[in-house]
Amino acid sequence: MQRIRSLKSGWQLLKSSCEAAAKQVNTSPSTSRNYSHGSSSFGLLFDIDGVLVRGRTPIPAAKQCFRDLVDSNGKYKVPVVFVTNAGNCMRQAKAEHLSHLLEVEVSPDQVMLSHSPLRMFTQFHKMRVLVSGQGPVEEVAHNLGFQNVVTIDMLREAYPLLDVVDHNRRPKDSIPPTKGLWPIDAVILFGEPIRWETNLQLILDVLLTNGSPDNAWSSMRYPHIPVLACNMDLLWMAEAKNPRFGHGMFLVSLESLFKKVTGYKLKYEALIGKPSVVTYNYAELLIRQQAERLGWTTPVKRLYAIGDNPMADVYGANLYNHYLQASQRTRAQMQAKSRGGGEDPSAEAATTPKMTSAELGGATAEYGAEEDLPEGCSSILVCTGVYSRDQQELPSDPTQTVTEQHIFHGHRDFRFDPSLTQPSFVVEDVKEAVELVFQQEGWPLE
Repeated sequence: MQRIRSLKSGWQLLKSSCEAAAKQVNTSPSTSRNYSHGSSSFGLLFDIDGVLVRGRTPIPAAKQCFRDLVDSNGKYKVPVVFVTNAGNCMRQAKAEHLSHLLEVEVSPDQVMLSHSPLRMFTQFHKMRVLVSGQGPVEEVAHNLGFQNVVTIDMLREAYPLLDVVDHNRRPKDSIPPTKGLWPIDAVILFGEPIRWETNLQLILDVLLTNGSPDNAWSSMRYPHIPVLACNMDLLWMAEAKNPRFGHGMFLVSLESLFKKVTGYKLKYEALIGKPSVVTYNYAELLIRQQAERLGWTTPVKRLYAIGDNPMADVYGANLYNHYLQASQRTRAQMQAKSRGGGEDPSAEAATTPKMTSAELGGATAEYGAEEDLPEGCSSILVCTGVYSRDQQELPSDPTQTVTEQHIFHGHRDFRFDPSLTQPSFVVEDVKEAVELVFQQEGWPLE
Protein backbone atom coordinates (compact mmCIF):
# COMPACT_ATOMS: atom_id res chain seq x y z
CA MET A 1 0.00 0.00 0.00
CA GLN A 2 2.90 2.31 0.79
CA ARG A 3 4.35 1.68 -2.69
CA ILE A 4 1.04 2.64 -4.32
CA ARG A 5 0.96 5.88 -2.36
CA SER A 6 4.57 6.65 -3.35
CA LEU A 7 3.81 5.94 -7.01
CA LYS A 8 0.76 8.22 -6.99
CA SER A 9 2.84 10.93 -5.32
CA GLY A 10 5.55 10.57 -7.94
CA TRP A 11 2.99 10.74 -10.75
CA GLN A 12 1.41 13.92 -9.35
CA LEU A 13 4.85 15.49 -8.93
CA LEU A 14 5.77 14.61 -12.51
CA LYS A 15 2.43 15.84 -13.84
CA SER A 16 2.76 19.16 -12.00
CA SER A 17 6.30 19.76 -13.29
CA CYS A 18 5.31 18.93 -16.89
CA GLU A 19 2.26 21.18 -16.80
CA ALA A 20 4.26 24.02 -15.24
CA ALA A 21 6.88 23.69 -17.97
CA ALA A 22 4.18 23.68 -20.64
CA LYS A 23 2.58 26.85 -19.27
CA GLN A 24 5.95 28.56 -19.13
CA VAL A 25 6.67 27.70 -22.75
CA ASN A 26 3.15 28.65 -23.79
CA THR A 27 3.80 32.28 -22.82
CA SER A 28 6.17 32.61 -25.77
CA PRO A 29 4.50 34.45 -28.69
CA SER A 30 6.22 32.14 -31.23
CA THR A 31 4.48 29.07 -29.83
CA SER A 32 1.03 30.47 -29.14
CA ARG A 33 -0.46 29.89 -32.60
CA ASN A 34 -3.72 27.91 -32.37
CA TYR A 35 -4.07 25.09 -34.88
CA SER A 36 -7.26 23.77 -33.32
CA HIS A 37 -10.06 23.01 -35.79
CA GLY A 38 -13.17 23.38 -33.62
CA SER A 39 -13.77 20.47 -31.30
CA SER A 40 -11.60 18.09 -33.34
CA SER A 41 -8.28 17.57 -31.60
CA PHE A 42 -5.88 14.66 -31.73
CA GLY A 43 -2.30 13.66 -31.06
CA LEU A 44 0.20 11.36 -32.77
CA LEU A 45 2.41 8.77 -31.06
CA PHE A 46 5.22 7.57 -33.30
CA ASP A 47 7.30 4.48 -32.76
CA ILE A 48 10.82 4.94 -34.18
CA ASP A 49 12.56 1.69 -35.16
CA GLY A 50 10.77 0.09 -38.08
CA VAL A 51 8.51 3.14 -38.55
CA LEU A 52 10.87 6.07 -39.08
CA VAL A 53 14.24 4.34 -39.34
CA ARG A 54 15.79 0.92 -39.93
CA GLY A 55 18.94 0.97 -37.79
CA ARG A 56 20.66 4.19 -38.88
CA THR A 57 18.85 4.42 -42.22
CA PRO A 58 15.74 6.64 -42.46
CA ILE A 59 12.69 5.05 -44.07
CA PRO A 60 12.08 7.18 -47.21
CA ALA A 61 8.43 7.93 -46.40
CA ALA A 62 9.37 9.40 -42.99
CA LYS A 63 11.01 12.60 -44.27
CA GLN A 64 8.09 13.49 -46.52
CA CYS A 65 5.66 12.67 -43.73
CA PHE A 66 7.27 15.14 -41.34
CA ARG A 67 7.55 17.85 -43.97
CA ASP A 68 3.75 17.66 -44.11
CA LEU A 69 3.43 17.70 -40.31
CA VAL A 70 5.08 21.12 -39.84
CA ASP A 71 4.14 24.53 -41.19
CA SER A 72 6.36 26.96 -43.08
CA ASN A 73 7.94 28.05 -39.77
CA GLY A 74 8.78 24.48 -38.76
CA LYS A 75 6.07 24.38 -36.07
CA TYR A 76 4.09 21.18 -35.66
CA LYS A 77 0.47 21.26 -36.75
CA VAL A 78 -0.61 18.73 -34.12
CA PRO A 79 0.94 17.36 -30.91
CA VAL A 80 3.62 14.77 -31.71
CA VAL A 81 5.45 12.47 -29.29
CA PHE A 82 7.98 9.80 -30.21
CA VAL A 83 7.41 6.69 -28.07
CA THR A 84 10.20 4.15 -28.37
CA ASN A 85 11.19 1.11 -26.37
CA ALA A 86 14.84 1.99 -26.91
CA GLY A 87 16.57 3.13 -23.75
CA ASN A 88 20.33 3.15 -24.26
CA CYS A 89 20.72 6.92 -24.50
CA MET A 90 19.50 10.24 -23.13
CA ARG A 91 16.40 11.99 -24.50
CA GLN A 92 18.54 14.89 -25.75
CA ALA A 93 20.69 12.55 -27.85
CA LYS A 94 17.65 10.79 -29.34
CA ALA A 95 16.00 14.15 -30.14
CA GLU A 96 19.13 15.39 -31.93
CA HIS A 97 19.37 12.12 -33.87
CA LEU A 98 15.73 12.36 -34.98
CA SER A 99 16.09 16.03 -35.93
CA HIS A 100 19.01 15.13 -38.19
CA LEU A 101 17.26 12.16 -39.80
CA LEU A 102 13.82 13.74 -40.30
CA GLU A 103 15.10 17.25 -41.08
CA VAL A 104 12.63 18.85 -38.67
CA GLU A 105 13.25 20.08 -35.14
CA VAL A 106 12.54 17.47 -32.47
CA SER A 107 12.79 18.59 -28.85
CA PRO A 108 13.68 16.30 -25.92
CA ASP A 109 10.18 17.00 -24.53
CA GLN A 110 8.77 15.15 -27.54
CA VAL A 111 10.84 12.03 -26.92
CA MET A 112 9.79 9.24 -24.62
CA LEU A 113 12.22 6.38 -24.05
CA SER A 114 11.26 3.07 -22.46
CA HIS A 115 12.68 4.15 -19.09
CA SER A 116 11.13 7.65 -19.02
CA PRO A 117 8.24 6.70 -16.65
CA LEU A 118 10.81 5.71 -14.00
CA ARG A 119 10.85 9.41 -13.06
CA MET A 120 7.58 8.82 -11.23
CA PHE A 121 8.84 5.81 -9.24
CA THR A 122 10.19 8.10 -6.54
CA GLN A 123 10.02 5.43 -3.83
CA PHE A 124 13.13 3.84 -5.43
CA HIS A 125 15.12 6.99 -6.08
CA LYS A 126 17.01 6.94 -2.77
CA MET A 127 17.62 3.20 -2.84
CA ARG A 128 20.92 1.66 -3.91
CA VAL A 129 20.09 0.25 -7.37
CA LEU A 130 21.97 -2.03 -9.74
CA VAL A 131 21.47 -0.96 -13.37
CA SER A 132 21.85 -3.19 -16.43
CA GLY A 133 22.01 -2.19 -20.09
CA GLN A 134 24.40 -0.45 -22.44
CA GLY A 135 25.26 3.13 -23.21
CA PRO A 136 25.47 5.78 -20.46
CA VAL A 137 23.36 3.76 -18.00
CA GLU A 138 24.74 5.50 -14.91
CA GLU A 139 24.04 8.95 -16.37
CA VAL A 140 20.57 7.86 -17.48
CA ALA A 141 19.78 6.55 -13.99
CA HIS A 142 20.90 9.77 -12.29
CA ASN A 143 18.92 11.83 -14.80
CA LEU A 144 15.79 9.83 -13.93
CA GLY A 145 16.23 10.65 -10.24
CA PHE A 146 18.17 7.66 -8.88
CA GLN A 147 20.78 8.88 -6.42
CA ASN A 148 22.74 5.74 -5.50
CA VAL A 149 23.65 3.81 -8.65
CA VAL A 150 25.80 0.69 -9.15
CA THR A 151 26.62 -0.55 -12.65
CA ILE A 152 27.44 -4.12 -13.66
CA ASP A 153 31.06 -3.06 -14.29
CA MET A 154 31.30 -1.55 -10.82
CA LEU A 155 29.92 -4.79 -9.38
CA ARG A 156 32.35 -7.08 -11.22
CA GLU A 157 35.28 -4.86 -10.23
CA ALA A 158 34.22 -5.04 -6.59
CA TYR A 159 33.81 -8.83 -6.76
CA PRO A 160 36.39 -10.05 -9.32
CA LEU A 161 35.61 -13.75 -8.86
CA LEU A 162 32.02 -13.51 -10.08
CA ASP A 163 32.55 -13.01 -13.83
CA VAL A 164 34.29 -16.15 -15.13
CA VAL A 165 32.42 -17.36 -18.25
CA ASP A 166 34.95 -15.59 -20.49
CA HIS A 167 38.25 -17.32 -19.64
CA ASN A 168 40.21 -14.24 -20.64
CA ARG A 169 38.49 -12.23 -17.91
CA ARG A 170 39.26 -14.69 -15.14
CA PRO A 171 41.94 -13.74 -12.58
CA LYS A 172 45.23 -15.15 -13.88
CA ASP A 173 47.68 -15.38 -10.99
CA SER A 174 46.83 -14.38 -7.44
CA ILE A 175 43.19 -13.99 -6.46
CA PRO A 176 42.43 -10.25 -6.32
CA PRO A 177 40.88 -8.94 -3.12
CA THR A 178 37.16 -8.26 -2.89
CA LYS A 179 36.41 -4.58 -2.40
CA GLY A 180 32.86 -5.08 -1.24
CA LEU A 181 29.85 -2.82 -1.68
CA TRP A 182 26.87 -1.82 0.40
CA PRO A 183 23.92 -4.17 -0.18
CA ILE A 184 21.87 -3.49 -3.30
CA ASP A 185 18.19 -2.68 -2.72
CA ALA A 186 16.72 -3.05 -6.23
CA VAL A 187 17.61 -3.99 -9.82
CA ILE A 188 16.79 -1.75 -12.80
CA LEU A 189 16.93 -3.38 -16.24
CA PHE A 190 17.19 -0.60 -18.85
CA GLY A 191 17.82 -2.68 -21.97
CA GLU A 192 19.79 -5.51 -23.52
CA PRO A 193 23.44 -5.50 -22.39
CA ILE A 194 26.47 -6.30 -24.53
CA ARG A 195 27.77 -9.22 -22.45
CA TRP A 196 24.67 -11.21 -21.67
CA GLU A 197 26.50 -13.93 -19.72
CA THR A 198 28.09 -11.39 -17.36
CA ASN A 199 24.85 -9.54 -16.70
CA LEU A 200 22.79 -12.71 -16.27
CA GLN A 201 25.33 -14.15 -13.83
CA LEU A 202 25.73 -11.03 -11.69
CA ILE A 203 22.02 -10.17 -11.61
CA LEU A 204 21.29 -13.71 -10.39
CA ASP A 205 24.04 -13.34 -7.79
CA VAL A 206 22.37 -10.17 -6.49
CA LEU A 207 18.85 -11.65 -6.48
CA LEU A 208 19.90 -14.86 -4.72
CA THR A 209 21.89 -13.10 -2.00
CA ASN A 210 19.41 -10.37 -1.08
CA GLY A 211 21.65 -7.76 -2.69
CA SER A 212 24.99 -8.91 -1.20
CA PRO A 213 26.73 -11.01 -3.91
CA ASP A 214 29.67 -11.92 -1.66
CA ASN A 215 27.26 -14.07 0.38
CA ALA A 216 26.15 -17.61 -0.46
CA TRP A 217 23.10 -18.16 -2.68
CA SER A 218 19.86 -18.90 -0.92
CA SER A 219 16.60 -19.66 -2.71
CA MET A 220 14.93 -19.22 0.67
CA ARG A 221 15.28 -15.45 0.23
CA TYR A 222 12.09 -15.20 -1.74
CA PRO A 223 10.52 -13.00 -2.82
CA HIS A 224 13.74 -11.35 -3.93
CA ILE A 225 14.61 -7.65 -3.93
CA PRO A 226 12.54 -5.53 -6.38
CA VAL A 227 13.21 -5.82 -10.13
CA LEU A 228 12.02 -3.09 -12.52
CA ALA A 229 12.35 -3.81 -16.25
CA CYS A 230 12.08 -1.45 -19.21
CA ASN A 231 11.46 -2.54 -22.82
CA MET A 232 9.81 -5.94 -23.23
CA ASP A 233 10.33 -6.15 -27.01
CA LEU A 234 11.28 -9.69 -27.94
CA LEU A 235 12.29 -8.55 -31.43
CA TRP A 236 13.02 -5.29 -33.23
CA MET A 237 13.87 -4.31 -36.79
CA ALA A 238 17.24 -2.93 -37.92
CA GLU A 239 18.83 -3.01 -41.40
CA ALA A 240 18.83 -6.83 -41.56
CA LYS A 241 16.05 -8.59 -43.46
CA ASN A 242 14.91 -10.39 -40.32
CA PRO A 243 14.15 -9.05 -36.80
CA ARG A 244 16.90 -8.93 -34.15
CA PHE A 245 16.76 -9.95 -30.48
CA GLY A 246 15.50 -7.24 -28.14
CA HIS A 247 15.55 -6.76 -24.37
CA GLY A 248 12.52 -9.01 -24.11
CA MET A 249 14.75 -11.90 -25.15
CA PHE A 250 17.18 -11.02 -22.35
CA LEU A 251 14.25 -11.00 -19.89
CA VAL A 252 13.15 -14.45 -21.10
CA SER A 253 16.70 -15.69 -20.44
CA LEU A 254 16.81 -14.17 -16.97
CA GLU A 255 13.36 -15.54 -16.07
CA SER A 256 14.28 -19.02 -17.31
CA LEU A 257 17.58 -19.09 -15.44
CA PHE A 258 16.00 -17.88 -12.20
CA LYS A 259 13.27 -20.52 -12.43
CA LYS A 260 15.79 -23.23 -13.35
CA VAL A 261 18.09 -22.42 -10.43
CA THR A 262 15.50 -21.71 -7.71
CA GLY A 263 12.27 -23.36 -8.81
CA TYR A 264 10.52 -20.02 -8.27
CA LYS A 265 9.12 -17.47 -10.70
CA LEU A 266 11.05 -14.23 -11.13
CA LYS A 267 8.85 -11.35 -9.98
CA TYR A 268 8.78 -7.82 -11.37
CA GLU A 269 7.96 -4.75 -9.32
CA ALA A 270 7.17 -2.98 -12.59
CA LEU A 271 7.29 -3.66 -16.34
CA ILE A 272 7.72 -0.38 -18.19
CA GLY A 273 7.70 0.55 -21.86
CA LYS A 274 5.26 -0.52 -24.54
CA PRO A 275 2.80 -2.21 -24.16
CA SER A 276 2.26 -1.23 -20.49
CA VAL A 277 -0.49 1.27 -19.69
CA VAL A 278 1.81 3.45 -17.56
CA THR A 279 3.87 4.16 -20.68
CA TYR A 280 0.84 5.46 -22.57
CA ASN A 281 -0.30 7.47 -19.54
CA TYR A 282 3.08 9.18 -19.58
CA ALA A 283 2.93 9.69 -23.36
CA GLU A 284 -0.53 11.24 -23.03
CA LEU A 285 0.86 13.68 -20.48
CA LEU A 286 3.53 14.74 -23.00
CA ILE A 287 0.88 15.06 -25.74
CA ARG A 288 -1.11 17.34 -23.43
CA GLN A 289 2.02 19.41 -22.89
CA GLN A 290 2.57 19.69 -26.66
CA ALA A 291 -1.07 20.75 -27.17
CA GLU A 292 -0.66 23.56 -24.64
CA ARG A 293 2.47 24.72 -26.45
CA LEU A 294 0.44 24.92 -29.64
CA GLY A 295 -2.07 27.10 -27.83
CA TRP A 296 -4.88 24.55 -27.90
CA THR A 297 -7.58 25.27 -25.35
CA THR A 298 -9.59 22.04 -25.69
CA PRO A 299 -8.35 18.64 -24.47
CA VAL A 300 -6.95 16.16 -26.96
CA LYS A 301 -9.84 13.81 -27.78
CA ARG A 302 -8.08 11.02 -29.65
CA LEU A 303 -4.63 9.49 -29.87
CA TYR A 304 -3.24 7.59 -32.85
CA ALA A 305 -0.34 5.24 -32.15
CA ILE A 306 1.72 4.35 -35.23
CA GLY A 307 3.98 1.31 -34.95
CA ASP A 308 5.43 -1.73 -36.70
CA ASN A 309 5.24 -4.37 -33.94
CA PRO A 310 1.87 -6.07 -33.33
CA MET A 311 3.04 -7.37 -29.93
CA ALA A 312 4.26 -4.00 -28.62
CA ASP A 313 2.82 -1.06 -30.57
CA VAL A 314 -0.58 -2.49 -31.50
CA TYR A 315 -1.08 -4.49 -28.31
CA GLY A 316 -0.09 -1.47 -26.19
CA ALA A 317 -2.31 1.03 -28.00
CA ASN A 318 -5.28 -1.33 -27.82
CA LEU A 319 -4.65 -2.07 -24.15
CA TYR A 320 -4.52 1.67 -23.43
CA ASN A 321 -7.74 2.13 -25.39
CA HIS A 322 -9.38 -0.45 -23.09
CA TYR A 323 -8.05 1.53 -20.12
CA LEU A 324 -9.58 4.74 -21.51
CA GLN A 325 -12.92 3.04 -22.14
CA ALA A 326 -12.94 1.63 -18.60
CA SER A 327 -12.13 5.11 -17.28
CA GLN A 328 -15.09 6.61 -19.15
CA ARG A 329 -17.45 3.93 -17.85
CA THR A 330 -16.29 4.48 -14.30
CA ARG A 331 -16.79 8.24 -14.57
CA ALA A 332 -20.27 7.73 -16.04
CA GLN A 333 -21.19 5.34 -13.21
CA MET A 334 -19.90 7.78 -10.59
CA GLN A 335 -21.90 10.62 -12.14
CA ALA A 336 -25.04 8.47 -12.30
CA LYS A 337 -24.56 7.50 -8.67
CA SER A 338 -24.10 11.12 -7.61
CA ARG A 339 -27.41 11.93 -9.29
CA GLY A 340 -29.12 9.23 -7.27
CA GLY A 341 -29.08 6.49 -9.88
CA GLY A 342 -27.62 3.02 -9.51
CA GLU A 343 -24.24 1.97 -10.85
CA ASP A 344 -25.80 -0.24 -13.58
CA PRO A 345 -22.54 -1.33 -15.25
CA SER A 346 -22.87 -2.02 -18.95
CA ALA A 347 -22.61 -5.49 -20.42
CA GLU A 348 -19.28 -4.52 -21.98
CA ALA A 349 -17.86 -3.47 -18.62
CA ALA A 350 -19.05 -6.70 -17.05
CA THR A 351 -17.36 -8.87 -19.71
CA THR A 352 -14.10 -6.92 -20.12
CA PRO A 353 -11.26 -8.71 -18.26
CA LYS A 354 -9.69 -6.72 -15.45
CA MET A 355 -6.19 -5.54 -16.27
CA THR A 356 -3.32 -7.23 -14.50
CA SER A 357 -0.79 -5.26 -12.45
CA ALA A 358 1.84 -6.08 -15.09
CA GLU A 359 -0.29 -4.58 -17.86
CA LEU A 360 -0.84 -1.43 -15.83
CA GLY A 361 2.92 -1.26 -15.30
CA GLY A 362 2.56 0.67 -12.08
CA ALA A 363 -0.30 2.92 -13.24
CA THR A 364 -3.09 3.43 -10.75
CA ALA A 365 -5.97 1.08 -11.34
CA GLU A 366 -8.45 3.70 -10.15
CA TYR A 367 -10.06 4.76 -13.42
CA GLY A 368 -11.64 8.15 -13.69
CA ALA A 369 -8.94 10.03 -11.78
CA GLU A 370 -8.46 12.35 -14.78
CA GLU A 371 -11.33 14.38 -16.16
CA ASP A 372 -9.56 15.22 -19.43
CA LEU A 373 -8.27 11.84 -20.57
CA PRO A 374 -8.67 11.18 -24.31
CA GLU A 375 -11.76 9.39 -25.51
CA GLY A 376 -9.77 6.67 -27.22
CA CYS A 377 -6.52 5.49 -28.78
CA SER A 378 -6.38 3.92 -32.25
CA SER A 379 -3.57 1.60 -33.36
CA ILE A 380 -2.05 1.90 -36.84
CA LEU A 381 0.26 -0.86 -38.07
CA VAL A 382 2.83 -0.09 -40.78
CA CYS A 383 4.54 -2.72 -42.95
CA THR A 384 8.08 -1.33 -42.87
CA GLY A 385 9.38 -3.06 -39.74
CA VAL A 386 8.69 -6.16 -37.68
CA TYR A 387 5.37 -6.72 -39.44
CA SER A 388 5.43 -7.33 -43.18
CA ARG A 389 2.57 -8.38 -45.41
CA ASP A 390 5.05 -10.51 -47.36
CA GLN A 391 5.82 -12.62 -44.29
CA GLN A 392 2.51 -12.67 -42.43
CA GLU A 393 -1.03 -11.63 -43.23
CA LEU A 394 -3.31 -10.64 -40.38
CA PRO A 395 -6.32 -13.01 -40.42
CA SER A 396 -9.79 -11.52 -40.57
CA ASP A 397 -10.73 -13.56 -37.48
CA PRO A 398 -8.95 -12.07 -34.41
CA THR A 399 -9.19 -15.38 -32.55
CA GLN A 400 -6.87 -16.88 -35.16
CA THR A 401 -4.32 -14.05 -35.09
CA VAL A 402 -1.92 -15.75 -32.69
CA THR A 403 -1.61 -18.95 -30.77
CA GLU A 404 0.54 -19.47 -27.70
CA GLN A 405 2.47 -22.21 -29.52
CA HIS A 406 3.03 -20.12 -32.64
CA ILE A 407 3.81 -16.40 -32.49
CA PHE A 408 2.83 -14.91 -29.14
CA HIS A 409 5.82 -12.67 -28.47
CA GLY A 410 4.24 -10.76 -25.61
CA HIS A 411 5.73 -10.78 -22.14
CA ARG A 412 5.07 -13.72 -19.84
CA ASP A 413 3.08 -11.58 -17.37
CA PHE A 414 0.77 -10.03 -19.97
CA ARG A 415 -2.63 -11.43 -20.82
CA PHE A 416 -2.89 -13.66 -23.89
CA ASP A 417 -5.59 -11.84 -25.86
CA PRO A 418 -5.45 -12.19 -29.66
CA SER A 419 -7.85 -9.27 -30.16
CA LEU A 420 -5.27 -6.87 -28.67
CA THR A 421 -2.90 -7.58 -31.57
CA GLN A 422 -5.53 -6.56 -34.15
CA PRO A 423 -4.73 -3.01 -35.38
CA SER A 424 -7.41 -0.42 -36.03
CA PHE A 425 -5.77 0.20 -39.43
CA VAL A 426 -3.03 -1.42 -41.53
CA VAL A 427 -1.11 0.84 -43.95
CA GLU A 428 2.05 0.55 -46.01
CA ASP A 429 4.20 3.19 -44.30
CA VAL A 430 4.22 6.15 -41.90
CA LYS A 431 3.33 8.69 -44.59
CA GLU A 432 0.19 6.73 -45.44
CA ALA A 433 -0.55 6.44 -41.72
CA VAL A 434 -0.48 10.21 -41.16
CA GLU A 435 -2.55 10.85 -44.30
CA LEU A 436 -5.13 8.37 -42.97
CA VAL A 437 -5.28 10.11 -39.59
CA PHE A 438 -5.77 13.57 -41.10
CA GLN A 439 -8.48 12.17 -43.38
CA GLN A 440 -10.20 10.56 -40.38
CA GLU A 441 -10.10 13.85 -38.50
CA GLY A 442 -11.13 16.02 -41.47
CA TRP A 443 -7.92 18.04 -41.39
CA PRO A 444 -6.02 19.15 -44.49
CA LEU A 445 -2.33 18.21 -44.49
CA GLU A 446 -1.30 21.21 -46.61
